[in-house]
Amino acid sequence: MSRPLVLYALCGSLRKASSNRALLEALRDVAPADITIDICELIGDLPIFNPDREANDMPAAVLALAARIRVADGLIVSSPEYAHGIPGGLKNALDWLVSRDEIPHKPVMLIHASHRGGDALGALTEVLKTISVRLVDESFFRINLLGKSPEQRAAILAEPETKKLLSARLQRFAEAIIAFGEEGRPVTGGRD
Repeated sequence: MSRPLVLYALCGSLRKASSNRALLEALRDVAPADITIDICELIGDLPIFNPDREANDMPAAVLALAARIRVADGLIVSSPEYAHGIPGGLKNALDWLVSRDEIPHKPVMLIHASHRGGDALGALTEVLKTISVRLVDESFFRINLLGKSPEQRAAILAEPETKKLLSARLQRFAEAIIAFGEEGRPVTGGRD
């Protein structure tokens, strides 16, 4: 690819001290110069999804989110599990994107900051498949940051082996995006 990749990261947690956000920030920090990762700050600003507003009254925050997704080469999603499901804010954001044209066929990398949370990952995968993204399975990884203090999280994310894992999975995702763009074919069949 002749230009840098632009990736847009969605965090399922709105907490300032979110372990999922810390993981996204660590991934951003190891990105090479030809990959930019911007972390979404819009999810908390979105009104509750209402299909009646899609036709003539699309909220400005939704349009801003859609514009950021449109120009992104791929999306990175990191989300906790709330009550065995997807956090409401993230699900709401995805609901706003269902009938829009920015999201279908967009390559997506899922990452997870916990040793548990399979219900949310399963539900998130199902929603993403339904809105026709291209999940890049070989880029998925999890690092257990759940229950760790900010200092402990920082120490884990600063370990050379952790940085190596982050870099390797980010590189796999970038390669999949490039292959998809060059060949015009699906990146993967989705997560099982």
